[in-house]
Amino acid sequence: MSVFQSSSLPDDAVEVGRVLDAWGIKGWIKLLPHSSDPQALLQASVWFAQPPLARLRPGFSAFQGTVELKVEECRWHSDVVVARIEGVDDRNGAEALKGASLYLPRSAFPKPASDEYYWVDLIGLAVVNREGLSLGQVRDLMSTGPNSVLVLAYEQIAEDGSARQAERMIPFVSAYVDAVDLPGRRITVDWQPDY
Repeated sequence: MSVFQSSSLPDDAVEVGRVLDAWGIKGWIKLLPHSSDPQALLQASVWFAQPPLARLRPGFSAFQGTVELKVEECRWHSDVVVARIEGVDDRNGAEALKGASLYLPRSAFPKPASDEYYWVDLIGLAVVNREGLSLGQVRDLMSTGPNSVLVLAYEQIAEDGSARQAERMIPFVSAYVDAVDLPGRRITVDWQPDY
């Protein structure tokens, strides 16, 4: 029987990390955040967890479905986050959580500064250039070190008239990005389709 309370994912749930392993012998877990600045994860008192995919961790039995993990303590340690979860009191209990995915409601994220955006808010936005020509839809973002890059999916028409999915990349920097309209679900850029 699970020591965790069954739950359902919030409608605005965002995956924020994954349990890597146990940390120490007193029930602490080590997790890999999906963000380089996981303030929402560090500040939350409850995380939502789901089991790992069966192909990644066969035999996972710590819980089924979605559960709430009550965070007793959480902090950075080197390049990972370590945490103590209510009901997990030893290394065996912590090891049982290995591979679990962690979620938070998007509404729990700290408000970003002006001209800062969470990647999750940009996924799915339409991208148009200054002339109003559609360049595609944001499928992903990629970190290249000094800046992020928008990865767009768009339909490319071949010479024979057939369509296929293609991708284009645009640096997410002020030199190319004119405006981000989150309510309008649109990004305007200084970019041409043949770049």
